[in-house]
Order: sequence, then C-alpha cells, then structure tokens
Amino acid sequence: MIGISKLYCGTVEPSDALRYGRHSSSLPPHLLQFSKDKNPVVVWNITRQCNLKCVHCYAHARPKAEEEELSFEEGKRLIDDLARFGVPVLLFSGGEPLVRKDLPELADYAVQKGMRAVISTNGTLIPQETARRLKEIGLSYVGISLDGMEEVNDRFRGVKGAFKMALDGIRNCQEAGIKVGLRFTINTFNVGEIPKIFSLLEEMAIPRVCFYHLVYAGRGTRLVEEDLSHGESRETVDLIMDLTRDLHDRGKPKEVLTVDNHADGPYVYMRLLKENPVRASEVLELLRMNEGNNSGRGIGCISWNGDVHADQFWRHYRFGNIRQRPFSEIWTDLSDPLMKCLKEKKKHVKGRCASCRWLDICGGNFRVRAEAVTGDVWAPDPACYLTDDEIKK
Repeated sequence: MIGISKLYCGTVEPSDALRYGRHSSSLPPHLLQFSKDKNPVVVWNITRQCNLKCVHCYAHARPKAEEEELSFEEGKRLIDDLARFGVPVLLFSGGEPLVRKDLPELADYAVQKGMRAVISTNGTLIPQETARRLKEIGLSYVGISLDGMEEVNDRFRGVKGAFKMALDGIRNCQEAGIKVGLRFTINTFNVGEIPKIFSLLEEMAIPRVCFYHLVYAGRGTRLVEEDLSHGESRETVDLIMDLTRDLHDRGKPKEVLTVDNHADGPYVYMRLLKENPVRASEVLELLRMNEGNNSGRGIGCISWNGDVHADQFWRHYRFGNIRQRPFSEIWTDLSDPLMKCLKEKKKHVKGRCASCRWLDICGGNFRVRAEAVTGDVWAPDPACYLTDDEIKK
C-alpha cells in the first residue's frame, strides 16, 4: 500500500510515525503501514456468498453461502485469539460481508476486544438502518468498491443498478457519520475512468480512495491480458499523482493510495527526486519504514471455512485451519517452508528482483502474480514496470 497523498503531497512526515514509537498498537490508522513490528492486519472473508457477479473477484464468490462457513461462536473465538495476538485491524470481507446477518455483532465484538474493525463491501446492502448500526458499534471505516461510473461499474459487477445502490450506500454511511472510501481495481477496460473517480471524490466529499493494481487470482486470472502494460502503468501512476496534487493544491485534499504493486514506491520517489529533492529524502525514509509487500508477515487472511492464507489472493495455499489450531499459532509456525520464506522473502526472490536496488523498499512485490505467470513463486513480479536502468544498484 503506497500512500500517494502521504508521500507525494507531503501530508505525512517520518517524524509522525516515529512519535508513536512505530508500534502497531499505538499508531493511528493512517500511519499503520509504517509500523516496525508488522503485526498482521487480518482480512477475514466471512462468507463466499455475494449478491453481485464481479468479473475480477479473487474469491470466486457465489450466490449461495458455503456450508462450512465459520459460525458466530467460532468467529468470536477467532476474534479472541486475534486480539490476544495483537492484530491491530480486522477487515471483514467476502464475498459480500453484509449478506451475513451477524456481521454487525462480529464487528462489535472485535471493537470491544480493542481492534479496529473495517469492512470491504460492494456497498449495495447498506440501508440507513444498517449504516446507523455500524456507526453505533464504532466501525472505523467502510471501503466501497467502484470500478468506474455507472456503465463501466455495472458491467464489471455483473448486475445492473449496482452503481446506484453503491452510491446510496455511500450516502447512508456519510449521513450516519462513518468514514467511507472507494476501492478501484485498475485494468485496460476502466483506466479511463480514473479522472471521473477523482471528480466523484470531490462531488460527494469522499475522503479516501484506494487504486488497486490487478492481481492474477480467482476470477482475476482470466484478466491477465487486460492488465496494463508497463508503460500504461507508469502513465496511470503519474495521472493519479497529478490528480492527487491538483486536489491538494486547490485546498480539497483526499487520502489517495495505490495498492498491490510496490514498484509505485520507488516510482514516486524517483519523480520527487527531480521535482523536490528535499522531500524525496523524507519519502525514502518513509518507504523504508513501509517495507513494501508484506504478504505472510504484515497482512494475512482467514477464509470463510477457517483456512489461513498469506493474504487474500493466496487461496491455493493454506497454512492450516483455525478450527484445528489458533491463527496466532499457525502464523508463527515456521515449520511450513513457504511461511518461513515469506517472513524473509528478500532472501529468496530471483532474477532482477534479487539484484534490485529497491528490494528493501518493495519487498519483492507480489509473489502470487509471479507464480500465476511463471509457475515459480520466487520469480520476478511481471507487473513491475521499473526499467533495468532504474533498478541497478
């Protein structure tokens, strides 16, 4: 996760993170990515059921729930373990998490245990009553997925009317006083919608947006050919920086992040090196704190049936199941070769990644993409758009 507004527009300084000791339990949400301990943010896909049919769904979501979903009581025991383990954030996802009627109670329980609870949703199932309930329990954030304006979004979501329902969900969250933001997955079909998303942020006073690079997992594996070229990726990150700066300079700042391609970090730094060398040195320090991709270390995933994964895109590999062993035990058990290597993956990457000058900042980028394209989990990430000259030590 690369904070474009934090880095490029200077809304965060290295001293901001240092002031809190860089411990995840004490850092405010917007600084959590700079923690030193990297206590994992956990994504819990509480259901596989979804009311939409998104073409790029990493979870292969289905219209009906799976029989082996964790029960409410199992969910509470899971939350107890995560709280004891020091997990700072529990992100409820799916499928569509709001199809589970006990989601508010589970989120409430997580907040009571001292964790920040956030929801990743398609936004179509948030009537006013639900928004008020989520506000009452102290939910920290609702991230709503939009992949463009109405025509493009509804085509991606596979259901006509999804866009309008999502906007209603956004308004209901805002009226209830819940912080709400957008999630946008970039590909060749919708990259032209990015300026319109920035306009929507301004029009609806939405404070945050995350632009996700495509990861080849789940139904997203069918979209490999629709991913941006390296040149298009560079142009898109430049566009996002330009639009973020424009809002900032006009006194309408938004929190803007890019996600799932850690080449963005060095790219932002290299642009700043030309424009503002003093700020560039501060950004380099922040990027070193961030450490790049943290799958299997700073982020983990628990599936609807209790399986534990390195992140939400690693469903083809499980480390264990929380019905047999607690997450905390599974996560710290280095007898699994992949878990051990992910904890120190900079030692295992190959090719241009192994000799890259930005390895400490990027963290080797996304191993899932490398495996999907080459069959080798330690091969270079094919979505890295930095040139050979740019990565030379």
